[in-house]
Amino acid sequence: MESFKTEQMRRRKVCVVVSILLVCVMSSFCFAQKDSLHKKQFKNVVRYNISGAMLFGADRYIVLGYERVTWRNQSISINGGLATLPKLISINTNLFRIEKDQKNTGYNVSVDYRFYPLKDNKHPAPRGIYFGPYFSHNAFHRENRWQFINSANTSYVETKADFKINTFGFEVGYQFIFWKRVTLDLVMVGPGWGYYNYKVSLDGNLDLTSRSDLMDGLEQLITQRYPGANFIFAEKHLSADGVMKTTGLGYRYLIHLGFNF
Repeated sequence: MESFKTEQMRRRKVCVVVSILLVCVMSSFCFAQKDSLHKKQFKNVVRYNISGAMLFGADRYIVLGYERVTWRNQSISINGGLATLPKLISINTNLFRIEKDQKNTGYNVSVDYRFYPLKDNKHPAPRGIYFGPYFSHNAFHRENRWQFINSANTSYVETKADFKINTFGFEVGYQFIFWKRVTLDLVMVGPGWGYYNYKVSLDGNLDLTSRSDLMDGLEQLITQRYPGANFIFAEKHLSADGVMKTTGLGYRYLIHLGFNF
């Protein structure tokens, strides 16, 4: 009987020791798992360009982006989507009045390579301050109908216009990450060098005076509808074949809202 009680006590002690060991092992596993989750680096970001939508209109500027961390402190970012010029406004010349938008399309594509300096950031990329080169391409196409103001009979002239912008530059920005997943990306400084090409064509037989007057209206159309174009094309005019080109300083300022995964 005594030996039976001794055996029971021994078994109880073994069970207690095993239970303690299991608790220790499980606790260690949980802490290790929690620590690994805390240190896990999410290397991808998908985002939406808020600043472009605010500038051109949410229904006219829908540009999405994707950023991928390539090294611990570097990433590549690609963006693209629909981008059209703002809505039509009233433009009158001596002989013509713009009558309607028949077509208004466009797109934006850009890429940048980012460096997140380790000495300036407590967290790994894509969080914190960054800098790097960028390239941006914009293409806009617009078709309009113009009405003769002083014509006895209602008559129209149709125009087509293409506006292309290629910009190379250098940017500095900061990407915030809230609640481990929500990102707010701010490109705060983005000077660059831009190549601007505006080309128009007329559908109709016009005399020299009418053609010159309509060219003036087409210049107004781009300088009043594209932000900064009045500065870009200052003292520039459409040539006889309907082309207006220039190069000059460009600037990039962006706000992106995204998701980190």
